[in-house]
Amino acid sequence: MSTAALTAGLDRIPDQLGYLVISEDGVLASAGELENDEHTAGVMMQMVRTASRFRLSGSTDPPFKRMSVILEDFVYTVTVSGQKVFVVKRQNNQHEPISV
Repeated sequence: MSTAALTAGLDRIPDQLGYLVISEDGVLASAGELENDEHTAGVMMQMVRTASRFRLSGSTDPPFKRMSVILEDFVYTVTVSGQKVFVVKRQNNQHEPISV
């Protein structure tokens, strides 16, 4: 699969700061703040492996399709599709809590 096919649409995500496309073999594509970021790729893959171990008893469905890691200034959105993991780093546009 070509890099263009792997990353189609990732550049158009609003507030996107960078992305990774990862497989078990390593980083397949990257851009922005995550370009060539092997460390973040390794951490995200370990989180996916850990989360994948939590299955509901008797269920054959994957335990999750999407995971968010929310930090103060940005959010990592992780999507698992087939044998690939897509990680997008986005600006965290927090809204102040509403006081009533």
